[in-house]
Amino acid sequence: MKRLLFCLALALPLSATAGNLPPRAGAQPSAAHAGAAAVLGAHRAEAEAPVDIGLIALNDFHGHLLPPHAAMMAPDGRGGAVAVPAGGAAWLASAVDAARARHPHALTLSAGDILSASPSESALFLDEPAIGVMNRIGLDYNAVGNHEFDRGRAELLRIAHGGCEQTTLRKPCALEPYAGARFPFLAANTLTEDGTPLFPATALRSFGKGARRVRVGIIGLTLRGTGALSSPEGHKGLRWADEADTANALVPQLKAEGADVVVVLIHQGGRTDSAQPDPNGCSGFHGGLKEILDRLDPRVDLVISGHTHWAYVCHYPVAGGAHSLLVTSAGLWGEAITEIDLKVDPARHLLLSAEARNIIVQSDGYGGPRGAANTPLYPRFAPRADIAAYVQRYADAAQKLAGQQVGWLAGPAEKTEGALGSTGGPLGRLIADAQLAATRPAGAEISFMNPFGVRASLLPAGDRAVNWGQLFAVQPFGNDLVTLTLTGAEIRALLEQGFGASGPEQALTPSAGFAYGYDRTRPPGSRIVWATLDGRPLEAARPYRVTVSSFLADGGDSFSLFTQGRNRTIGANDLAALESWLQARPPRALPTDPRDTDLAPATRGNPTPSPPGHHY
Repeated sequence: MKRLLFCLALALPLSATAGNLPPRAGAQPSAAHAGAAAVLGAHRAEAEAPVDIGLIALNDFHGHLLPPHAAMMAPDGRGGAVAVPAGGAAWLASAVDAARARHPHALTLSAGDILSASPSESALFLDEPAIGVMNRIGLDYNAVGNHEFDRGRAELLRIAHGGCEQTTLRKPCALEPYAGARFPFLAANTLTEDGTPLFPATALRSFGKGARRVRVGIIGLTLRGTGALSSPEGHKGLRWADEADTANALVPQLKAEGADVVVVLIHQGGRTDSAQPDPNGCSGFHGGLKEILDRLDPRVDLVISGHTHWAYVCHYPVAGGAHSLLVTSAGLWGEAITEIDLKVDPARHLLLSAEARNIIVQSDGYGGPRGAANTPLYPRFAPRADIAAYVQRYADAAQKLAGQQVGWLAGPAEKTEGALGSTGGPLGRLIADAQLAATRPAGAEISFMNPFGVRASLLPAGDRAVNWGQLFAVQPFGNDLVTLTLTGAEIRALLEQGFGASGPEQALTPSAGFAYGYDRTRPPGSRIVWATLDGRPLEAARPYRVTVSSFLADGGDSFSLFTQGRNRTIGANDLAALESWLQARPPRALPTDPRDTDLAPATRGNPTPSPPGHHY
């Protein structure tokens, strides 16, 4: 061995010397010399080439294990739009696999709301199968969203870490033991009693080796209004810090740890103009995320967002910066993924480029009044067999309960959308009437339903029948009914809270016999013009018995004055109340009497439009 090394040592200088001599006229380099030069050049090119990292992003999955029979609107190439049937966990998995295969390095990320407000095949099992799907897809990180807190802090911790401890009315591990998420939850601005985050604030991942190693840092956030959107009782002890302030404080930390790219993964979003729907567009971008973007540290390279259920790809101008900020969202329900291509210079530790596109997860077409056929304009995916089989187990189990007929309804009850989305409409009135009837024994005189708590339309079959799964889709949160005492003055004041100077407008939907009028041109705090019960004005000092969901009774949706209610009586589950109400024959007609009257309809905005092509 020593002789071999000695001979090599002698040979190397000779070779190097020979290589430095000019070639003789007409001489050609040897094949070995040319090969060595080619290898050296290839190594040099590889060393200088940027590192390619693919980020595959999704958001607002909401436990949609099966295709949701909803369409994503996309350009048809002729100046119009085409409805593309999309979604379903097995199809989503195939789309993620295909995107991941296009990159030597990849991360799969979720911007929150994997859980809750989900169909029965996931919700009946506390969304354990939604996590099971994400485990099988290979999700790397999830930034918590507001709906992760719907069942309370203890249940969220169980979902994250696993186990079968019962923390809600529904028993966990109904089909199989639950091992938890195989990916971390991130929650930088969700703070516990001692000021530390409920879940890790950041993550750092390395790709490549040696001189070609690069690192991606991730900051996980949810909107600071999460507390108002989930049950106050369930998240007691938690608070939510400002999103931009939190992110900006963590950027230097990630940079100090070696992050070459900083990604903000946030459950807050925006919307675009929907006149020409384009999941890869950014026309007229607006919404709650915009104010956060304007305040972010310019060292943030990319923002992956969610919450609004809107799909967009934006190059957002950075104030005082020489570059734009890539901002993305993939819509909702697993109907699309965002494929993001990062090119990173490993020598200068610099992001050279960031480009993204939303890929529609085209699944099988479906029929019906809002049906959508498959189109060759966009790729069509095949369902991944292992996930299809896993989902089917839960769908079959859920169908035993969800398919049971429980009542009748005389006609379709549509969920209000667009400019009327802040009102309950006939379906909200139907629910309020059901709640009042169920709590009459507790002395209830009035019931209110929050429009944002109505999650889907209720469409009876041809024989006017409705099943349990349909009712569950309308009210999936499992709230109890609470009857409490408030004075007439307190009722007027809490109605005012739906029309405050900040936060989304929400006109509480009352039960039959109660009516009120509002005028948003008047100053906040004086927008309720009149309120009556059975045609008589509310008496300011008189006590009234009022029924609401436990969510509202605990101050949810920013209706904090409900917490001042006295003499509380806990009643039936809200879903049981609706089921009982719909068992009447002949089928109940939808209530059409005016109860919440907009006295200045010309001033009505459209703060929460549905994504293009979607009807909840």
